[in-house]
Amino acid sequence: MNTLTRRKFLKVPVHLAVGSAGIVLLKNSQSVWSYQANQKLNVALVGVSGRGAWFVQAIPQIGENVAALCDANERRAAPAFNQFPNVPKFRDFRQMFDKIGNSLDAVVVAVPDHNHAVISNTAICLGKHVYCEKPLTHDVWEARVLRINAAKYKVATQMGNQGTATHAFRRGVELIQTKALGNIEKVFVWKDSGGSGEQPLPKGEQPVPSYLDWDVWLGPAAMRAFHEDWLHWHKWRDFATGNLGNWASHSANIAFMGLDIAKLWDPQVNPNQRIRVTAKVQDRAVNAFPSWETVVWKIPPRGDWPALEIEWFNGAGAPGKRDQVESLMGKKLDWGDAGRRKWDDHAGCLICGDKQLLHATGHNSSFTLLPSGRTSDEEGPPQILPRSGSHEREWAAACKGGPRAMSHFGYSGPLTEFLMLGNVATLFPETELEFDPIETRIINHAEADAALRRVYRRGWELSS
Repeated sequence: MNTLTRRKFLKVPVHLAVGSAGIVLLKNSQSVWSYQANQKLNVALVGVSGRGAWFVQAIPQIGENVAALCDANERRAAPAFNQFPNVPKFRDFRQMFDKIGNSLDAVVVAVPDHNHAVISNTAICLGKHVYCEKPLTHDVWEARVLRINAAKYKVATQMGNQGTATHAFRRGVELIQTKALGNIEKVFVWKDSGGSGEQPLPKGEQPVPSYLDWDVWLGPAAMRAFHEDWLHWHKWRDFATGNLGNWASHSANIAFMGLDIAKLWDPQVNPNQRIRVTAKVQDRAVNAFPSWETVVWKIPPRGDWPALEIEWFNGAGAPGKRDQVESLMGKKLDWGDAGRRKWDDHAGCLICGDKQLLHATGHNSSFTLLPSGRTSDEEGPPQILPRSGSHEREWAAACKGGPRAMSHFGYSGPLTEFLMLGNVATLFPETELEFDPIETRIINHAEADAALRRVYRRGWELSS
């Protein structure tokens, strides 16, 4: 193996791909078609403020070329625009693709959640590799579309739940999959903060600022008069995904991958299986997100794995949930009032095996085995999964023909469907919804089934 150079490896026609069940072989990878190991990708950054500012620095740092900058809000984008004075700049991603699309290899999408799918899907259908920040999509159905189209167009993809790249995450998956924790029938996932509760919609109309393209910012969402309060998008269901999107995309990841839940989306592996989901909320919020919520997914057996419950609780007011987890862990969660008092446990995951428990932090980037308190991997099974160390580098390598990135849309699509199904459940609390992951539909509740897919503004529909 010492004589197999990276350049030679990129010429091999069969490529390793990391999936939810470990390492499999792909018979084909379009991403080898144009790159040598030392060539740079031409990457367009769509969304360069907020979370997008990370990629303004990260893409050059991993050795790739920032070839275009796009942001509907020029005032927020100004620092990034000023950093790259000679790079083409756009407000509208569609104009970017029309004008310079042929020169682009890949796209990073880091905009408000409601626009993730339409931008990512446009890029995919043009044959561009895509890195999309978490959550992958705003709605359940959108995640299915991206998963199917990424496979159809054979592009390299990655969702931005960066903890996936850490050694601890991959070691944790190995411990779970080799049954070092034993059989697992219960998982808890949490975030302390909750939602805003129902909010009145903004009233009146304000002038659209000159620095903002309101039409592009709205994207597929329904047209409405501009009001600056819409730009506080994290609290509105029309634009955001709550903490199920913002945090569970990280915190539930190790359990979803380790316990092979994505197999339920494969008709050849688990046909005719159903996921049952029930939510409880403090206050049913239609426009915003509940002050506290609990969601329980009942998951059928998958291969050697028994039936499983995953329980999410969001908000300190969720009755009894913090106490229940602390009792199982044998210690207090650090919500600013225990332990180091540094909010170390504001989000997290507890995987309850019949041999031992695994407590993972919010990003799944570290874990503790309980009751031993061990945090190292000196014991246990040998290493199975590859180690990358960088989520962005792993994706860039996949674009150039390397191994498939671990949070590729074939995996992160089902994860996103699963989590966004929880948001649908909070619209219909105290009702058990029966979800068919193969058909992407709720079979026992027509109104909830309709909520899996948003109504798209004309001209903003997803293409195939």
